[in-house]
Amino acid sequence: MRFVCKSFSELNNKELYDIMVLRQEVFVVEQDCPYLDADGKDLDADHVMIYENAKLIAYTRILAAGVSYPEYTSIGRVVNSSTVRGRGIGRKLMEYSIETCLKKYPEISIKISAQVYLKTFYADLGFEDTMERYLEDNIPHMGMILRKK
Repeated sequence: MRFVCKSFSELNNKELYDIMVLRQEVFVVEQDCPYLDADGKDLDADHVMIYENAKLIAYTRILAAGVSYPEYTSIGRVVNSSTVRGRGIGRKLMEYSIETCLKKYPEISIKISAQVYLKTFYADLGFEDTMERYLEDNIPHMGMILRKK
């Protein structure tokens, strides 16, 4: 496995294409949720990618405070390919993304918008439930925060 983190301007055409394909495969097709994925935030994001045998298998984006949340950095668009689920790739992806986010923004806590069914997964990584519940694209979500140490 190869971990890569790049700003939007550092992405090459193939990496950007791979990101968009993976996000659409899971968020639009698999979750049957037509929505505008290109929300403008990618331009200001750091893009974390995991490649295996030259194929993108997992991805997140890291956003500075003020992009998604006024007082928090954020990790979003957390996705892994259906072909690698059950192998612990999602945990490795999040651990790397958290570490990268905390290195880049050490003084700021991280807030995520988590699908409710993944509450335990994120809690095991140190995220706390904010008690915010909402529907995002007709999927139950919740706010969670990883407080800076």
